[in-house]
Amino acid sequence: MTLEILTSDSLAPLRHGFFTRRGGASSGVFAGLNCGPGSSDQSEIVTINRARVAQAMAVEPANLVTVHQVHSADVVTVDGPLAERPRADAMVTATPGVALGVLTADCQPVLFADTKARVVGAAHAGWRGALDGVLESTVEAMESLGAGRDRITAVIGPSISQAAYEVGPEFLEDFVAEDPGYSRFFANGENGRYQFDLPAFGLHCLRRAGVGHAEWTRHCTYADAARFYSYRRATHANEADYGRLISVIRL
Repeated sequence: MTLEILTSDSLAPLRHGFFTRRGGASSGVFAGLNCGPGSSDQSEIVTINRARVAQAMAVEPANLVTVHQVHSADVVTVDGPLAERPRADAMVTATPGVALGVLTADCQPVLFADTKARVVGAAHAGWRGALDGVLESTVEAMESLGAGRDRITAVIGPSISQAAYEVGPEFLEDFVAEDPGYSRFFANGENGRYQFDLPAFGLHCLRRAGVGHAEWTRHCTYADAARFYSYRRATHANEADYGRLISVIRL
């Protein structure tokens, strides 16, 4: 099966893609294009999957760069292959031929580009990283490479939607403690629970940071098991593990 790659006209003409799970070599609960080395999938199969992604992005596998994601606001500047994966959740580069990749399974993958300055970025933004400022930090790191925030386009890829993201009252309290206005990203759910709108919060963070354009592809990872991995869906199904989607951009 060929790879399925979702793209955004807003990031054209740069080569980029939000890869679905279709077209990979993994099997079982990982069936498809699992690109997560941190999963319990066979490492050689993950390597094959990542090589297919690198080929689709027209780079050598070593130039498909990912980090050890830890739900932080930390950003690294990349100018070539990395000997070890640093602990961070976003990357920026102004180096042609370096493909920045982030791994997700409900969290937001966000791809950034200033095509005039020739600077790109990629961020993994779950609720914790987004609340702590990973998206704003990515914009600042791009600026340090010559980007102008008003020229930056940021696209949020497949993420868990509000309808599928049930949270408890303590989760709401964390957000309201940061800013009472954040309550608007929550809807009342059942039994004293709430539904959190992660993509809407991500768009708010991006627009508040002053990017020129921000959008969400409007794909829900939880709702479409044929195309996307989902940590929450795997948890609800009592599965032992889950695959990781990859989203990539390069100059």
